[in-house]
Formats: sequence, C-alpha cells, structure tokens
Amino acid sequence: MGMPGAGKGTQAASLAARLAVPHVSTGDMFRSMIAAGTPLGREAQGYLDAGAYVPDELTTRMLAERLAHSDAAAGWILDGYPRTLTQVGDLDGILAGAGAGLDRVVHLQVPAAEVRARLQARATAGRSDDLAEVVDARLRIYREQTQPLLDCYAARDQLVDVDGTGEIAEVTERIAAALGLSGAIPVQAAGRD
Repeated sequence: MGMPGAGKGTQAASLAARLAVPHVSTGDMFRSMIAAGTPLGREAQGYLDAGAYVPDELTTRMLAERLAHSDAAAGWILDGYPRTLTQVGDLDGILAGAGAGLDRVVHLQVPAAEVRARLQARATAGRSDDLAEVVDARLRIYREQTQPLLDCYAARDQLVDVDGTGEIAEVTERIAAALGLSGAIPVQAAGRD
C-alpha cells in the first residue's frame, strides 16, 4: 500500500519474484483490459482518465477471478487492492472462502511532493492517469478512501511501514528486512510506480 506513485508496482514485482508467487496488480489488469478494448476496460477507462477509482464491485469481481487461478494457490502479492474499507471487507470474504488470509500489508511511505514528481514524470510514458491535471485528484482520493485502511491493518497487527524513498534497490532491501526475508530480493528492470 501507499500513495499513487509510491513504488508499489515495482516493489510488488520484486517481492513476487523473490517468493515465486504471482504479482496481482489491479491496475495492470485494467490497463490490459483497456488495451484489449473489453467492455470492462472501456468502463474502467472513464474512471481512470478522471483520476477516480474503478468501482469496488467491478474491481473485486475481477480480483476474485484472478486469485482463483492455479498459479495463485501458493500465495500472491496484491498491488492496488484493497483501496477502500469496502474492499477490505470484500477481500476478507474472498480469503475466508478460500481458507486463506493475509500475512502482511507493506505500506510504502513517500512524501507527497516526491509522489507528485514521480507521477508527473511517469505521465510521459503514456499513463493517462498520471497527467498533471489528474495527480491532485488521485492523491485526494487516496487520502479520503485508502489512507483509513492503514489504521485497519495496523489494528490487525498486519501493517509494516517501510520508507519508500531512495533508490529502488534500497527500498527493496528495506522491505526484505521488514518482512524478515533472507537474501536479496531481485530488482526488476521496471521504473518506479
């Protein structure tokens, strides 16, 4: 978890590779559906272009289907879900139905000014949800809808705060240490998220 642009995707991919489990990114799933021109992708495009979250029901349905795939049987790293308290409850239901649970929730802490700079730089890569006029809306929605999840997971003793500033490899090592993983986590060739 963390603000948009905190590095969640980059770090989730590294952690998933280290643990040999799938990196399940709701954002990547939506971008794939948009590129393929699926009905859900077209619907999601409107929300993403406005800097809004895709409605919980659509996102949860897509996630539940993905977690049911055989490659996720041994575990997974979620990226971009849950984002609202409603989604926390939905995820609890999905996991209870599968007889599974969450081990840890990693919170990447990055100052808002750095996040803005990262998002605006990323917009040059063609991400419509990172255009300058959308960044403030995304950060406002994060504060209103997602930040309360940190208290929820802290109360469950599942939250692990990690400094998300600095070089990608440095942040990766901080996550590994916070989770008690031995050995280095390979750093993906991707840019910051």
